[in-house]
Amino acid sequence: QVQLVESGGGLVQAGGSLRLSCAASGRGFSNFGWFRQAPGKEREFVARIRWGGGMRYYADYADSVTGRFTISRDNAKNTVYLQMNNLKPEDTAVYYCAASIGSVSSRFYDNDYWGQGTQVTVSS
Repeated sequence: QVQLVESGGGLVQAGGSLRLSCAASGRGFSNFGWFRQAPGKEREFVARIRWGGGMRYYADYADSVTGRFTISRDNAKNTVYLQMNNLKPEDTAVYYCAASIGSVSSRFYDNDYWGQGTQVTVSS
């Protein structure tokens, strides 16, 4: 049974940092993504990382987080991370991890598996 479990959320002041983790079990994945959903808003794409063959990985980001967030992975742990720096109140949301056997879609529910989310709250 495949499971994705997010952790690392919490309350932080604006300008602070958090690192989210998403541990996958049940099978290995080459491609992961992070999404978020703020109150009253739709779930949106944040970042994804895909395997480019060999030791190459490629990442891309939503414009709103580019330069502040970094997605990375630990193959040995089958875990993906989201390092979030210079957090802003508008980053407040539930953050979800998703994984796909193929490419990670920017549409959350088009991916193969997803976790239950972790809350990130940024105070001003």
